[in-house]
Parts: sequence; structure tokens; C-alpha cells
Amino acid sequence: MDLNFTPEELGFRQMVRDWVATHLPDDIRHKVLNALRLSKDDMQRWARILGAQGWLGYGWPKQFGGPGWNAVQKHLFEEECALAGAPRIVPFGPVMVAPVIMAFGSPEQQQRFLPGIASGEVWWSQGYSEPGSGSDLASVKTRAERQGDHYVVNGQKTWTTLGQHGDWIFCLVRTSNEGKPQTGISFLLVDMKSPGVSVRPIITLDGEHEVNEVFFDNVKVPAENLIGEENKGWTYAKHLLAHERTNIADVNRAKRELERLKRIARAEGVYDDARFRDQIALLEVDIVALEMLVLRVLSAEKSGKQSLDIADLLKIRGSEIQQRYAELMMQAAGPYSLPFIHEAMEAGWQGDQVGAAHCAPLASVYFNMRKTTIYGGSNEVQRNIVSQTVLGA
Repeated sequence: MDLNFTPEELGFRQMVRDWVATHLPDDIRHKVLNALRLSKDDMQRWARILGAQGWLGYGWPKQFGGPGWNAVQKHLFEEECALAGAPRIVPFGPVMVAPVIMAFGSPEQQQRFLPGIASGEVWWSQGYSEPGSGSDLASVKTRAERQGDHYVVNGQKTWTTLGQHGDWIFCLVRTSNEGKPQTGISFLLVDMKSPGVSVRPIITLDGEHEVNEVFFDNVKVPAENLIGEENKGWTYAKHLLAHERTNIADVNRAKRELERLKRIARAEGVYDDARFRDQIALLEVDIVALEMLVLRVLSAEKSGKQSLDIADLLKIRGSEIQQRYAELMMQAAGPYSLPFIHEAMEAGWQGDQVGAAHCAPLASVYFNMRKTTIYGGSNEVQRNIVSQTVLGA
């Protein structure tokens, strides 16, 4: 197993690096590298720039309008974007629902939905979790009843990330109560402008409006928006969750944030503390180990061997690493890592008056990262899955 990049792959990396350096807006880069709040316009502006290049759907095959990159090229693209300070691609459209539409959608659905995702014009949201149905998605209760040529949807989704911006939402809905819970779930695409859809913000501990509750009150959804077969949605959901859990690992962002941690530690005078530097070194070792795990998967895919089914392991390790670098940044900054005062932040204050501009967002990042070991299937549940499927326990 050769984990070194070939000359052709290194040339591809340089091409991506040069393109991103030329096209990434400076104001967006500054916000990302300093963990400042990104607006919808910031995120969608970058998505449209990528879309115009044909790279927003960077994991897509050519037949659906993607660049047709292999697994290594996709990894290098993600890494160069992260290190350059580009925002993470909002995954719900291009990374999550698009592969489901490609694999299980009809040709008409592919022609209807994929172009808007590829261009960055249409914002998608994810409707999976419900009150009482988080890691146990098989227990979803949002109901879709077939009435002629449409479904009537009633129920509630929660923790809908950036749902306040959504144009469309893909939902797991219950269409049958017969048999095992997994056998009665369908995969439905819902226009969020439909009458009866309402979005209520959930203000999180860091004071941000990132997640939402979404309510469906007798929402009429055309039957043509059903992906695949009725009651087969669990199969499609598992296909999507593999993409979500690998995306959560986000080793490339961890590498970028590691360098930010070092900058903060040096600026705050704690980098010379041997014990603190030991913690940074331990974190760096774990990030390198996570990257090696990712590269092992890519090597298997490149050689045509069976890819390692380790999405759960990547999610566990990646989410824990995200929490650790957020904690270390807080420790390095000390009292300068106080939470945002939103009125001051909106007025443009970033801590410059006290010489700690790099510290102002740290508490917000710390609070936000507490959720990473829960969403996408809690790490406790993921460990159970690993023990059963990988170890045979």
C-alpha cells in the first residue's frame, strides 16, 4: 500500500491550489481563517464560484455534470480548499442528497434537481432527526399519507442545520406502520416554500442561529417527489449517512485548525510551556493518524480493492479531534476567549482594541463543537455499530 502521491496527483494539487488562491474572495478567506461568522451570502457566493467552475459537485461523475475526479483527487481538492481558508461546502445538496438522487432517483428527477445543486443556486436542508428520533432514525414519526397524486405530510423535524436558508428539504417520512420500523420509511423531497411548512429557530449555547425546528402541517407534496420506491427509504438513508459521517471527520479542517491553534498559542505566550506543547503534539499525532486512515481508504479505492467500510470510525475520531482543538484554543487564550457579545460583533468589533482579535470567537467555536460527537449518530451508538460490524462482537 503506497500512501505517497504520484507526480500527476501533486500536479493536480498545485492546479487546485492556484485556482483557489485566485478565485477565493479575500473577505471570505479572512472570516474562515479567524473563525468569524459566515453569512448565507458568504457561503452561497463561494458555492456559486465553485459551481461556475463545475467543482461544487466535486465528487460527481461526469455523466451528471461533475468533474469525474477519483478518490485521491477529491481528497486533495478538499484539503487545498480547507488550507486556503475556503468555507466548507454546505453538504446537504452536493454531498448528501445528490448522490441519493443519482443512485435511486428517476431520470426526470435527476434532470430536475441536479442542475440547481451543481450551480449552487438551490439551498438544500436535511430532514432526518425528530424529537425522540436522533441516533435511532428508524423511529421517525413524521407521517406522509398518499392521497391521489400527492402525499400529505404532518410532523416535525429538529436540529435542521441552516434550515432557515433552505429552498428544499429531503425528509425521511413514515408511509407504513407494518413490519419492522425500517421497512415503513420513505425518502421524500419537499419544497420548503410549500404552504404548511414553518421553520422555528433554535438558539444554541453559543448564541448562534444554526439549527432549527421544521414543522409540517398538512403539507401537500407531489408524489413525483418520492425518491425510489415507497417504504424503501431506509436503504437510501444508509447510502446518504455514509457520506455524512465521512464528511463529519473533516481531517482537512483539523489540519488547518491545528495551525491556527499554534498561532494562538504563540500569540498568547503559552507555546513555550512544555506541557501545553505536549498537548499540541499529541493532537497533531492523532490528526496525522486520522489522515493516514483516510489515505488507506483512498489507496484501496485507487487500486480497485474493496474500500474499507470505516465511515463510523472516521466520524468518531474526527469529531473527538474537533473538540480537542477547540478546547486547547480556549486554554491558550484564557480570558480573551469570552463568548461573543453579538451587538458588538455586529458593529464590527473583533477584539482589536485589546490586541486579541484571534481570540474573540473561541468560546463560540468551543460551544458549537460540543455537538460533533452527537450529530450524525452519537459516538456511543457508532462504537456499538463498529463492535458489531467490524469486530463481530
